[in-house]
Amino acid sequence: MKKDITIMAIETSCDETSVAVVKNGKDILSNFISSQIDLHEKFGGVVPEIASRKHIENIDYVISEALEESNMTIKDMDAIAVTYGPGLVGALLVGLAEAKAIAFAAKKPLIGVHHIEGHISANYIENDLEPPFISMVVSGGHTHLVHVKDYGVYEILGKTRDDAVGEAFDKVARSIGLGYPGGPKIDKLAKEGQNDAIDFPRSYLEDDSYDFSFSGVKSAVLNYINKCKMKEEKINKANIAASFQSAVVDVIVDKTIKAAKKLGLNKVALAGGVAANSRLREEMKKACEKEQISIYYPSIVYCTDNAAMIGVAAYYEYIKGVKHNMDLNAIPNLKLGNRI
Repeated sequence: MKKDITIMAIETSCDETSVAVVKNGKDILSNFISSQIDLHEKFGGVVPEIASRKHIENIDYVISEALEESNMTIKDMDAIAVTYGPGLVGALLVGLAEAKAIAFAAKKPLIGVHHIEGHISANYIENDLEPPFISMVVSGGHTHLVHVKDYGVYEILGKTRDDAVGEAFDKVARSIGLGYPGGPKIDKLAKEGQNDAIDFPRSYLEDDSYDFSFSGVKSAVLNYINKCKMKEEKINKANIAASFQSAVVDVIVDKTIKAAKKLGLNKVALAGGVAANSRLREEMKKACEKEQISIYYPSIVYCTDNAAMIGVAAYYEYIKGVKHNMDLNAIPNLKLGNRI
């Protein structure tokens, strides 16, 4: 194996078309992201068919921009990496088809990457972090409490039994008229409200469970709004946002710390789009400092979907000799830890 390993990575699992060039699993030479938020905002969420078509329009341009920014060409790459699940099947297929075509034409190894592994791996970019550690993965489609035993070796300790945390944020945001995407808008509005102005429930489930449930608190918010309307009482949107966010964050932080202490691990890493939430970062940092646990999280740009994190995850697959054939297919419901 030569000294430097350079990988071009493609990420199209949802509504961001992203391509990155990553060297040695840490140096991000480029990370170009074309977002579709403005396109989907008027629909109140991502429309899969529109997302897929936009990926087709964007992918060649995004690749060109990423290569130009890195001052490299396809010939300089040691491998081509791509997200193959989980995600929207049409969106995944666009990136996968592009990656396979490039890998085949350039005679480069193809490496399929699990999207959630990418989010966890984003923590390696700016931090001196090595397994084992606890990772709390929080995003629009996923809520996983994970024991990262080694690079690419995961044990899921708990996950949501209903809504993903980001999904709950989006639904609550919609209910108070904030629109899509809900997470950043709830976070911003919550700063103007009181965290415990409204006593929304915190669902801890069974005493020994690391699973999550956010449908109850979401329903509690909707019921509260309906009661206010029936009584013709003024609705304080900032207090709703702050109280809802506080209820969700409390459960996430408590279960994460509980898992770290039980397993005797002194490192916790946040991952996923909701890891950008300011209250979650603040409360997790406080809890970790109290228990003398080190806390890690990526910069905002590496929290949301991006190809840099896919390139980082692919690096650790590459050095283990992992590569995929041209029959690699998209798996929209791919489970963490499962591989082709």
